Amino acid sequence: MSVGIWIFGDQLSLRQAALADLEHRLGAQEARRCCRVVLIESTSLLLRQRPHRQKLVLQWSALRHFGDELVASGWRVDRLEAESFADALHSWIHSHGIRELHAMDVAERPLRHLVTQSLTASAAELIWHASNAFLWSREAFAAWARPYRQLRMELFYREGRKRFGVLMDAQEQPLGGAWNFDQANRKAPPRGLAGPAPLWFAPDGITQAVIAKVQGLEGLPGDLEPFGWGVNRQQALAVLEHFIATRLSGFGPYQDAMVIGQPTMWHSLISPYINLGLLEPLAVIRRLEQAGLEQAVPLACLEGVIRQILGWREYTHGLYWWLGADYPGHNHFEASRSLPAWFEQLGGSGMACIDTVLAELKTNGYAHHIQRLMVLANYGLLAGLDPQALTAWFDRLFIDGYDWVMQTNVLGMGLYADGGVLASKPYAASGNYINRMSTYCKGCRFDVKQRTGPRTCPYNSLYWDFLARHGLQLRGNPRMALMLNQLAKIAPDELVAIREAAAGHLQAAGSLD
Repeated sequence: MSVGIWIFGDQLSLRQAALADLEHRLGAQEARRCCRVVLIESTSLLLRQRPHRQKLVLQWSALRHFGDELVASGWRVDRLEAESFADALHSWIHSHGIRELHAMDVAERPLRHLVTQSLTASAAELIWHASNAFLWSREAFAAWARPYRQLRMELFYREGRKRFGVLMDAQEQPLGGAWNFDQANRKAPPRGLAGPAPLWFAPDGITQAVIAKVQGLEGLPGDLEPFGWGVNRQQALAVLEHFIATRLSGFGPYQDAMVIGQPTMWHSLISPYINLGLLEPLAVIRRLEQAGLEQAVPLACLEGVIRQILGWREYTHGLYWWLGADYPGHNHFEASRSLPAWFEQLGGSGMACIDTVLAELKTNGYAHHIQRLMVLANYGLLAGLDPQALTAWFDRLFIDGYDWVMQTNVLGMGLYADGGVLASKPYAASGNYINRMSTYCKGCRFDVKQRTGPRTCPYNSLYWDFLARHGLQLRGNPRMALMLNQLAKIAPDELVAIREAAAGHLQAAGSLD
């Protein structure tokens, strides 16, 4: 009898749980002798999802590179290309007499459902191994969350700092006397602000073969080339070290800034590699902490990037499972508008901010967190776009997008569709925020200072229209009191004009329908 190990595309670590547990149970040599590893590239599911071309190249190339790494480590590996997981899996199980199929538990529900479906009527017994891709297990997160009536990331982050001993002094207090320095990391961009050049890689033969395969698939969004993402652990580690050497000390102050021609600024660009398993989160945190303290990196910079991994990443994944299978269906504001066609076309909105971000997204599947939250998701919130449709769009277009990532980040944080489970208020903002934190408004055909008339900034008219539409729902939120008081001061005839401008914009924007 052969023992099978199914490794999924976001579990690309030699220390992933299924491999590690079988090595421990059988011994390293025996595990390699009696086990077969299967890696499957399925086209049917991905083509239904229609992901960004570069996302697909990254996932498939990384999977193939990991297969070579497994072989070099002594594992027997079968890499299969098929229309569906089920077809490939049944044939493989039958061919090799697999009776036990081991797998590390997956990070998201749709994939777990797909795995279960794929093994229907199979002779193999599926044995799940608890995931080690995150620092907090689902059980540990549930134990932390259970006593609270309302969950907040700041409390979870503090617990994580203590639990893993990160940026703590000898008295078990936070270094610098504060848990976070977020207020120091919100500077508007001065003229001429430019971050260091990112580290990209020339595609090797494996990646070129994947690019050729993806080139033959029709109807996918985004540019296929130039492709420069890392596709193996060595390249992922190089990106981490490049960030430490060139970006870490400048990460903090301008992490919220948005500048034309500067799509990556000081951002680390390591989230795709952590989410694929090429980098391990705790090892990354330890390396950042060590290098930051050795180099006397400003604490606001060091703490800021660690909070994104130890705090936000772990928190959103924990919430994804804690909140249950019904969470994706939330729609607090009953938003139902279809996505404008320029979301799929990745350009053509006529708004400089959105078109700049979409053009950068089209190029390589990337935009940083403020572009996602305060430009794209903010527009979706104000315009009343269908939260499920927009969340799915984020999932498939972003290089680091997964269901567990986007449900909480987009549906919860960006669109407030959960009614405040994740965020304490809607992240609604007018054009003033974008004008302050970016260089996008200069030269835009819309006037960021206007909220009525043919040249009004759509963010302005949509912002006040959003508050007017949902004023009764928002009135009980103390964090919205200032905005609602401002709304009340607008003269009735001007508010009518503002809302007419909003309606005119939405009519002109059209939809994918």
